[in-house]
Amino acid sequence: MPGTETTARNPWKTASLAGMASYLDAAALVTSGIAIGGHYAGPLHLGADAIGALLGLQTLAFAVGALCGGRLGDRFGRRKVFTLSLVLYTAGVLLLLAAADPALLYAGVVATGLAIGADLPVSLALVNEEAPPGRKATMVVFSGMLWLAGIVAVLVLSSFMGAQGMAGGRILFAHLLVVAVAVLLLRLTLSESAEWAAARRAADEHPAARSAALERGRVRDLFRAPARYALLATGLYYAVWNLGANTLGQFGTFLWTALAGGEVAQFSQLTLVGLPVGFVAGLLFMRVVDTPSRHVWFAAGSGLIIVAWALPALFGPSKVTLVAVMLLSGLGNSFAGESVYKVWSQELFPTLLRATAQGVTMAFTRTVAGLVALGTPAFALGHTRLLFGVLFSLALAAAVIGLIWVPRLPRTEGSEPTAPHAVADGTPRPTAV
Repeated sequence: MPGTETTARNPWKTASLAGMASYLDAAALVTSGIAIGGHYAGPLHLGADAIGALLGLQTLAFAVGALCGGRLGDRFGRRKVFTLSLVLYTAGVLLLLAAADPALLYAGVVATGLAIGADLPVSLALVNEEAPPGRKATMVVFSGMLWLAGIVAVLVLSSFMGAQGMAGGRILFAHLLVVAVAVLLLRLTLSESAEWAAARRAADEHPAARSAALERGRVRDLFRAPARYALLATGLYYAVWNLGANTLGQFGTFLWTALAGGEVAQFSQLTLVGLPVGFVAGLLFMRVVDTPSRHVWFAAGSGLIIVAWALPALFGPSKVTLVAVMLLSGLGNSFAGESVYKVWSQELFPTLLRATAQGVTMAFTRTVAGLVALGTPAFALGHTRLLFGVLFSLALAAAVIGLIWVPRLPRTEGSEPTAPHAVADGTPRPTAV
């Protein structure tokens, strides 16, 4: 197929355009927080409960979108789903941009949440499947760089535009609209994943001849060995790690002001300083993620995250310990956390279950984060040291899962092994390193 050949010769084009799902995800979440929680709050008379409900609803919509979109992407194709999801994203942003009452805001956050949830697992699967051998993990990690770029773009725009009130919020959402439309038009030049098309055709044309049930991509096969072990491991790792990252991302300003006596502007400046560190570290990780040394870098990143949360747990929250959490965990997350979870999610599941599995684990993680977030502010004020002790314990648990459990899981054919794996019953078997 001519279009497929063109895509195969331009893997970075595919990685960039499909990976923009991460940019649009991060930019939408940050923009919604700033615009709805700040610019729109006064003019639309949004109280704390309404703001919390809107932002929480967007997170829950993401979970639903990931669950449905991942499955649809495995069943009907990567291209169809990420195209339709971006159309929905554009419509949702338009509603948020033009909102003159809370009703449009609710419709907009649901639409954007569903869209980014559906887009992300399917786009990541396409990036992996169209990347050349030996560069698959590199290009998946590249999507994480685009996620950081989305955050930086919104923060920089918010810092320099100067507009306040509804106008400021509309400018931020207009940025999302312009990027979404541009990406949508450029994505129309991409072809369907050749790997997915071949797997789907084989499963549909010769179902009786397939001895391996996983090759057919049935949902129930996701909950049978060996896929269920990979689903549990990646889902638990991502959810446990994300609770710390989400607490810092969603409530970092609250912790800084309420517990350490800092100022909002000061925290924003420190956040912008820390992002370039993560960006440079991410570029470094891209050079090693497809090599056997990935495991060592992951261990180092996990160690930094553990140390980061240990400091406020031991010495209490202060400006010094919270800055340390921000910088150390930001550096550690470049080698562990979400970037490695995305790589594992490509390597541990067969083609026709790959997006479905990511949709399930992403939905689970966002749901857990959303529910925990409901009680985080009150818990932080009433049980401060315990909160950081719990976050330290979660970082430790995530490291154990990633260092001990995940390397023992069997990988799909074609993924580059980096450590000993296991057969379906959990018994380790040696492999090339």
